[in-house]
Amino acid sequence: MNVSLILLLLLIGALVTYLAGDKLASKVALLFGLGTFGASIVLLNQYNAGENISLIANWINQPKVVFALKADGLSLAMLLLTTALTPIIIYSSFGNDLKNAKSFYALVLFMAFAMVGTFLASDGLLYYIFWELALLPIYFIALVWGNGDAEERKKAVVKFFIYTLAGSLFMLVAFVYMYQQAGSFLLEDLYKLNLTASEQKWIFLAFFGAYAIKIPLIPFHTWQANVYQKAPTVGTMLLSGIMLKMGLYSVLRWQLPLSRIAAKEYMPIFIAIGIAGVVYGSIVALRQKDLKKLLAYSSLAHVGLIAAGAYTLTIDGFRGAVLQMIAHGFVVVGLFFAAEIIYRRYETRAISEMGGIRALAPKFTSLFLILVLASVALPTTFNFVGEFTVLYSLSQINIWFAILGGTTIIFGAYYMLKMFQYVMLGETNTKTFYPLSLSETITLLSIVAVLLFFGLYPKPITDLITPSLEEILNQINRIN
Repeated sequence: MNVSLILLLLLIGALVTYLAGDKLASKVALLFGLGTFGASIVLLNQYNAGENISLIANWINQPKVVFALKADGLSLAMLLLTTALTPIIIYSSFGNDLKNAKSFYALVLFMAFAMVGTFLASDGLLYYIFWELALLPIYFIALVWGNGDAEERKKAVVKFFIYTLAGSLFMLVAFVYMYQQAGSFLLEDLYKLNLTASEQKWIFLAFFGAYAIKIPLIPFHTWQANVYQKAPTVGTMLLSGIMLKMGLYSVLRWQLPLSRIAAKEYMPIFIAIGIAGVVYGSIVALRQKDLKKLLAYSSLAHVGLIAAGAYTLTIDGFRGAVLQMIAHGFVVVGLFFAAEIIYRRYETRAISEMGGIRALAPKFTSLFLILVLASVALPTTFNFVGEFTVLYSLSQINIWFAILGGTTIIFGAYYMLKMFQYVMLGETNTKTFYPLSLSETITLLSIVAVLLFFGLYPKPITDLITPSLEEILNQINRIN
């Protein structure tokens, strides 16, 4: 099966979903989402069997742009994350009454199409096109179907759009410069460039401008909490569960191999920036009274640690970062969905107005507790595997990096368990908390199953990603 079929399925799915009308849109979108995930599994099996599933085809002659999709272990891992979470996110929205549902679900599939393209593209300009395309659907999803005051929502979404677009322009300039040197946008041709230390420094910083905003890393994070809060929960899940991984993945695939001299020179600085995000996000999360904002800052802390692991330039750092990307994707989607379940019943996100849910919904409480414990990296959960590996890689660079990075576990345990106490425990709430629906139960159980399974047995993922990460590390460490 050709790897481009994944993109084609999502693009056709977006179109068919829109044409299906409001009543059938959610079911059609879910069908295409599941179909794409099934196709991804087929591609994985072909890859494991040694088949070449990459694609290279001429597209534009001048400038020379190739429609090139690279399906190695790293990109397949991100493809599987995207195509697994997309139907889960779609299914999670079945309890919502959406206006103009056909447009909403079509935008979700189109966004998945753009994100998959970003993970698979191995031509710089094609990659940039997919990168920018992913911004358009989330802009409209957050703007049209978001929460709260319309003017405040508009300001938050426009700020996000301008920030992200401006950062991406620096990356485009870097690609144009490298094209002038190599005569090609192909990743393998760009890898062969022998740029000076000065050239690599500016390319490194240009890519960092785009990725630091998307991830986000401090001090480029100011858009994040407001957009996560104002966006509908589906939009927040797409942003936190998948879209921010575009930046983290791109650090490994593009930034570090293309500017290896600068990466080695500035390694301690950018590890420190990642760890600063861990400490800052954790401290700010402690002060939050809105459940979605607390989860947003918790996410900021976790992605700071992932970025720190990526910038260690070690195989353990790379492997831990990718494992944590995938684990974070599932746990953050689960946590935001749990917050949405509470909002459907209580119509509030204020933590002070919750409490006493355990007595009313013990099944939901148990599932929510597993998600909380996974978030704080309890052993046997998927997050523990990734965080432990990242912290180990940081200790190889400097023990203080590992100690400071480990504060995400300490702070996280404090504010997440404190949040759980206020939200779920205490006296029985006078408000009605009706039982979980079938779609809510299946969604939560699916996420919990992934977190526990790969927490106990991460070998399939580590075996998949390690060869690709070793190739990237060899490119960074090459002599010429």
